[in-house]
Amino acid sequence: MYSVARFLVFAIVSVAAAASPLASASSSSAFPGSTAKVPGLNAVANAAGKLYFGTATDNPELNDTAYTTILDNNRQFGQITPANSMKWDATEPNPGNFTFEGGDVIRDLARRNGQILRGHNCVWYSQLPDWVAFGNFTFDELIGIVENHCGTLVGHYRGQMYAWDVINEAFNDDGTFRQDVFFNVTGTAYIPAALRAARQADPHAKLYINDYNTEGTGNKSTALQNLIKELKRDGVPIDGVGFQCHFEVGGVPTTLVENFRAYEALGVEFAVTELDVRMTLPETDALLEQQKKDYQSVIDACMAVPACVGVTIWDFTDKYSWVPGAFPGWGAADPWDENLVKKPAYDGIVIGFEDR
Repeated sequence: MYSVARFLVFAIVSVAAAASPLASASSSSAFPGSTAKVPGLNAVANAAGKLYFGTATDNPELNDTAYTTILDNNRQFGQITPANSMKWDATEPNPGNFTFEGGDVIRDLARRNGQILRGHNCVWYSQLPDWVAFGNFTFDELIGIVENHCGTLVGHYRGQMYAWDVINEAFNDDGTFRQDVFFNVTGTAYIPAALRAARQADPHAKLYINDYNTEGTGNKSTALQNLIKELKRDGVPIDGVGFQCHFEVGGVPTTLVENFRAYEALGVEFAVTELDVRMTLPETDALLEQQKKDYQSVIDACMAVPACVGVTIWDFTDKYSWVPGAFPGWGAADPWDENLVKKPAYDGIVIGFEDR
């Protein structure tokens, strides 16, 4: 097993030693592309003092060699998040029957490339197997199930993860707790149970709570801050907060920096964990230019607050974006287009890191 310290050293050394990235393909699009002349986004982020710039990926995409040529370049991406292969339905489809094959593929890819790995996720209301989602549990039974799942999952990757999204999307947008099987049976008791089980399974991995619409000030962000205060008061391990940052073009909150500083004041680190900026289709020059500014705004906010350790985009290319399937009529959310050509958004990220 790798220790976290050894893994991070290997990742940083590998970044420094990596070969120059391949030139991007020429775009057949009539839209403007990237003009940035940089060795890669992770290299630029490291030079700016951040631990990583990374991307999510998913197992079916790894058969696309044009895609993996970009993914495997650790000067471009110094960190990887598995989009689906470590979620509950993929890792414990039946009670006590754990399967790690898909997650291990992503783990091995990151190790081979010298890339930091983030685990995603332990407890989430979605993508649950039916035996969990529709189970008829007592309080003690479900707490035991949560502890066993988190402990076994995190323990399997002990010493190999920088961080885990232990709790994912626990809140409604109004700041109340989400009504799901975990809350309905245990109240909020599943949250410290999961965090403590994760800490016991891997004492060195950073333990995160990850959510969306908490990036700016408001009821949901306040509720998450209050939860962190409560956990810390009760001695529950909590190291970080993940801000998903799934934004619409022109919709980046103006209170990002103010809000980020409030979390820093709580004594936790944080990361931008799932960044993309979707637009109504079809694309236009104006929308692409605003998207560039929006990406820059997020990087600017991360750069303004030392507790922001890094940024992850939720896959780097529109070819594999989740957005069109979830938001009909929307798309083009990523810094690379469907042809794996860099868009102006790429330049916005570079400017955010370099314009200090």
